[in-house]
Amino acid sequence: MASKFGLAGGIPERRVRPIWDAIDSRQFKNALKHSTSLLAKCPNSPYALALKSLILERMGKSDEALSVCLNAKDLLYKNDSLLMDDLTLSTLQIVFQRLDRLDLATGCYEYACSKFPSNLDLMMGLFNCYVREYSFVKQQQTAIKMYKLVGEERFLLWAVCSIQLQVFCGNGGEKLAMLAEGLLKKHVASHSLHEPEALIVYISILEQQARYGDALEILSGKLGSLLIIEVDKLRIQGKLLARSGDYATGADIYEKILELCPDDWECFLHYLGCLLEDGSSWSNGVHNDPINPQKSVDCKVSQLPDEVFHSRISTSLAFVKKLQADTSDDFIRCPYLAILEIERRKKLHGKGNDDDIVEALMLYFLKFGHLASFSSDVEAFLQVLTPDKKMEFLAKLMKTLDSPATVPTKALGQSITIFKIQELTGNLYKLPVLELESCAVQMVKMYCKSLPLSKDLDPQESMHGEELLSMVCNVLVQLFWRTRHLGYFIEAIMVLEFGLTIRRYIWQYKILLLHLYSHLGVISLAYEWYKSLDMKNILMETVSHHILPQMLVSPLWGDLNNLLKDYLKFMDDHFRESADLTFLAYRHRNYSKVIEFVQFKERLQRSNQYLVARVETSVLQLKQKADNIEEEEDVLKNLNSGVHFVELSNEIGSKTLTFNEDFHSRPWWTPTTEKNYLLGPFEGLSYCPKENLTKEREENVRRVVEKKSLLPRMIYLSIHSASASLKESVEENGSKSGSKISSELKFLLEHHAKMLGYSLSDAVEVVMGVSSGVKSFEAFGSDEIDWINFAVFLNAWNLNSHEPLQPDRDQCGRGIWHVVDTLLVKYISEKIKSMESLVCSPRVDLPILVQLVTEPLAWHGLVIQSCVRSSLPSGKKKKKGGSMDQHSSLVLNGVRDSIQSLCDILKEVAKWIRGQIDRPEDESVENILSSLRKKEQDEGPGRVFHVLESLIPSINEAEHGGRICQELKTWSALDVARKIVTGDSTLLSQFLNICESKIKSFQALKQQISSDIKCVLLNVFPLISRHFVPALGAAYDLELLPYLSATERVEWIVQALHRWTRSLP
Repeated sequence: MASKFGLAGGIPERRVRPIWDAIDSRQFKNALKHSTSLLAKCPNSPYALALKSLILERMGKSDEALSVCLNAKDLLYKNDSLLMDDLTLSTLQIVFQRLDRLDLATGCYEYACSKFPSNLDLMMGLFNCYVREYSFVKQQQTAIKMYKLVGEERFLLWAVCSIQLQVFCGNGGEKLAMLAEGLLKKHVASHSLHEPEALIVYISILEQQARYGDALEILSGKLGSLLIIEVDKLRIQGKLLARSGDYATGADIYEKILELCPDDWECFLHYLGCLLEDGSSWSNGVHNDPINPQKSVDCKVSQLPDEVFHSRISTSLAFVKKLQADTSDDFIRCPYLAILEIERRKKLHGKGNDDDIVEALMLYFLKFGHLASFSSDVEAFLQVLTPDKKMEFLAKLMKTLDSPATVPTKALGQSITIFKIQELTGNLYKLPVLELESCAVQMVKMYCKSLPLSKDLDPQESMHGEELLSMVCNVLVQLFWRTRHLGYFIEAIMVLEFGLTIRRYIWQYKILLLHLYSHLGVISLAYEWYKSLDMKNILMETVSHHILPQMLVSPLWGDLNNLLKDYLKFMDDHFRESADLTFLAYRHRNYSKVIEFVQFKERLQRSNQYLVARVETSVLQLKQKADNIEEEEDVLKNLNSGVHFVELSNEIGSKTLTFNEDFHSRPWWTPTTEKNYLLGPFEGLSYCPKENLTKEREENVRRVVEKKSLLPRMIYLSIHSASASLKESVEENGSKSGSKISSELKFLLEHHAKMLGYSLSDAVEVVMGVSSGVKSFEAFGSDEIDWINFAVFLNAWNLNSHEPLQPDRDQCGRGIWHVVDTLLVKYISEKIKSMESLVCSPRVDLPILVQLVTEPLAWHGLVIQSCVRSSLPSGKKKKKGGSMDQHSSLVLNGVRDSIQSLCDILKEVAKWIRGQIDRPEDESVENILSSLRKKEQDEGPGRVFHVLESLIPSINEAEHGGRICQELKTWSALDVARKIVTGDSTLLSQFLNICESKIKSFQALKQQISSDIKCVLLNVFPLISRHFVPALGAAYDLELLPYLSATERVEWIVQALHRWTRSLP
């Protein structure tokens, strides 16, 4: 860059270099000082201004940076000669991009290119701008201009890649592919091709048009010599032959590849597919999801005649045996696994038998049974066996234990494999409870005996036998599901905590613990284990599903905010910076990566988790500020009053979502975020496969996002509807009448009811029925929070509506305060009663209780705050007539009752929380440990735990190594139990803070109402004395009223008003 310094606006290099050195070392104040000095000498230098703007942006002074950038831009436009300086333009581009004003940078380059159309550097800068904007058509046009200008192959390939991106990300595929082919064909005729990537792009374009013969002809010609690595060339050739239907030649090609790379399993599947003429692997609609890859069992059953099928199977078998004979490496598995695949294909064709598959499985076990990958290798082949043959295979495996391998690590690996096969076949969980316990004890004893094998390993290396504790955990959770004895659950936690004490880097243990603590209700500990995974970059997209759903319904708002903020920051930074990778791929002529980077960015942009995180971040802000209506309105203002989210709710049905979560790492009892077997009764499942539930999940995500997206707008409208019920109109960005608010809120209520599966009138009937006790809460199903939210917003709409909620009831304009209050009080009380102490059962109802307090109750509180605020004396002249006063009195009556009702139920919640927190810690700890220490009986929880406890006194440094001994001495079951109790208290304390904040808010409203009523009544007392009091009748001692004190007058009038409003029809 030094050579460019002297050319940047004519500024000498010695004056610019100190500025860049300071920027690179992040000494921005020093850099600004140098920049100011430079500008004093060169006040009209656009480059000096661009440098200053860059420094200001890095210092966080965005507005100043933009202003300086615009000044530099104006100077450039005034002096065309300065536009030739690409360094100034590129510096401005950096700043504009970081300020999210890339359009200004593009404008600068477009203007410069219009003045100097033959300047290649400027055109490359403009192309870079279009890459950042993902303007594929303009990329193509600019690249073509550069190609015509200098005739370089790379610019033609830039244009062709831009055309391909239009095909992959837009429409007009066939015509555009023909255009790209024409450009390449013309260039090849005159200049040929000189880069391997150029050839790959050419072939891919022909593939898109299904012109496999032409692609093969090019690959076999002179251009094929561009591919130096023979195997790469053969792979492309084999794929093209298979797609063109020339299976025989394709099989020959794949044979050559396997001879060169005998452990290429994918290549063998293609080879077998060619022999059996199964084209499913190469069809255009092939399943190509990197998150949920296709299994081999999904192949087509061959339709070949029996004789031909038998002949080709024999050919493949002979070739595989030849590969086995030629392979001396004991770690190459493909030729041996290939025998299993051949037998499976025979079985699917109806020509094989289970005995041959069992025999092949045994041979594979004897050679590779000690490897951790064995069970995943053979899973697909076990599925085609009958239950009896699976048991026969297991029996043969068990016999091998009679003569174990001489190498201890190999014998251990084989034993672990047998346990895994028992899990896969479901045999393990068919055992009676006592035998299943014994199996868990056997596993943990095996783990303890294997510890000496790992004494010399580095702490970051995987230990021998560490998979055993994961399997023990699975067995114990299965026992908990069967018996509902919490001791098994606590024992599973102890086992994993024990394993992590020895080696803290085992991510599988951490994920299992995360889910165990989540189910137990101790989300604070679950989140701590998630943080210890140290997820970064794309792992935040694929792994955060383990904790995010639990955090969304927890009171840990600070941690949830950090989780969402970090995730969204990664995603937004990637979207902002991914174009840098794309342009880098262009510059380095790696054109396949150009397509890959753009498609990856498109996939992330359509991520369901990204959509959920954006919506939930806004909902969290609304929850956090719900106790103060002014702060809530500030949040709503930043959210554009929820308008954008309503648009999102309307569009969600047409959006194509991607699911990038890696569900293979989830425990068996919760295969997806929506499914948890432990929440239901024991179903007798012997094996819980990780099913691909993408379609079901997509429908659920759409429904959740659609409902959540309506919340900000409905909260906004409810606040203004409540206000409008006590005023003539409400102003918003000009003015908006109460009738418009009412009509929009009704429309959203109808939409909400439709998502719940009802019409508005039927949904109202359900709400009224549950509130009155005619229907149980089961009528709400699993959407209880959404139903009570609906009731809250229904009340807000009814306050300002002139329509009756039900034809036979005249409730228009009065609200249904008692309905909402009753729902909240009943449901919250029910949840409090359902939750016992921590050591009795997991608190599965705690997340629902948190949601009730932080969502429907909070939104109801905002409606109340709006009513109270609108009832304040404004000093304005009141409208004549009594109807408005009567209506206001009714509304305020409902407000007072609601405040009292909500205060009381929140105090009940706070009382329950304090009762849990104030329990003696030692008592809680002892209750946890007592469920594991039952010496009088041989069965029940504690047998596995006893093995671990008995290990610690017997360890010695010579046998187990210094590191393991030292770590084991630090483990204590008492510390784990104490950690559980402390984590539970932390969670409940956060919830208590939320409840106390809301109680304080409601008490302030109560006091405010009393103060306002006192002020109003004292001011209008003469009017009441003349007009209102005589109407009350002779039951009141009116003569004494003028002689009462101010406080006594207020109390007397409030009671009179209350009795009068109660007597109204």
